[in-house]
Amino acid sequence: MPQFAPLKNDTFLRALLRQPTEYTPVWLMRQAGRYLPEYRATRAKGGSFMGLATNPDLATEVTLQPIERYPLDAAILFSDILTIPDAMGLGLHFVENEGPKFERPLKTEADVLALRAPEAGSLDYVFKAVTQIRTELNGRVPLIGFSGSPWTLACYMVEGQGSREFHTIKKMLYGRPDLMHRILSINAQSVADYLNAQIDAGAQAVMVFDSWGGALADGAFQEFSLQYMQKVVSLLKREKDGVKIPAIVFTKGGGHWAEEIAAIGADAIGLDWTANLSKIRALVGDKVALQGNLDPAILFASPEQIRAEVVKVLNAYGKHDTGHVFNLGHGISQFTPPESVATMVDAVHAHSRTLRSA
Repeated sequence: MPQFAPLKNDTFLRALLRQPTEYTPVWLMRQAGRYLPEYRATRAKGGSFMGLATNPDLATEVTLQPIERYPLDAAILFSDILTIPDAMGLGLHFVENEGPKFERPLKTEADVLALRAPEAGSLDYVFKAVTQIRTELNGRVPLIGFSGSPWTLACYMVEGQGSREFHTIKKMLYGRPDLMHRILSINAQSVADYLNAQIDAGAQAVMVFDSWGGALADGAFQEFSLQYMQKVVSLLKREKDGVKIPAIVFTKGGGHWAEEIAAIGADAIGLDWTANLSKIRALVGDKVALQGNLDPAILFASPEQIRAEVVKVLNAYGKHDTGHVFNLGHGISQFTPPESVATMVDAVHAHSRTLRSA
């Protein structure tokens, strides 16, 4: 097991564990991405998105780019949520301007019955990247590992690509729930194994992205998404070498289920920008930390407007020195001006310190 440098800035981890912090930590979903010119230059070297993600040297380079540029409080592994189904043999590829697609989606009962967890070694490129990133961070900030949720992975595995309506998977969900539960059960074990391997490789916190949980009806969400995220969380390593490893779950469009999501055993829940941060804090109390939830579109506004909206989010959480990680309510847009991110990060750090001293 590699020896890593001591952590110099553990503000993010302390916030997730609801311990006091001097200021509110901040990182961004999709912070290593196309809005940065240096990312676009590295991607050109990699030749494609997966060329980047499967090359530990390049994945390390792009993970560190936003950390070099901004005083962020965490780094997140550069990878894709669809690495697991790709390793299951579904044939992931990316079509320009159309996003990810699978060559062999789960269309028939036979496809579902043939589904198996990824073979040992098939995701080693991810774990090598985690160790390399953690080493090169040299203790500056913690490293977050992540996966898609069992339900979100299933959406791509059955639809074959992203979807607006989710007709294909919902037809299976309502018509053959037995097949749906088989896929989700295999996915839950695979996600837990994948995240635990990232923890072994050096991840200091892990996050489950339930990007499509909000597409489900009430009742269906609990049965087909939430219970499988709970299964993942129950299987996670929550400590490594005597240090706690916090777990975050994020359901986009799931603010109205916040109390139920907070009860599955994760340390923190992510909220999108439609959620009311102060109401949810009152509902969940001190059960979990909260992460979020600035509207990413605000980063197209003027510096004054960005600062004002940051203040609103921090004030909505309230005068507390525990339990809040500032983030966007979803991934940053590729068209975001990089200088807007600098304005936002500085405003988070400055106003949160002011709140603590008031």
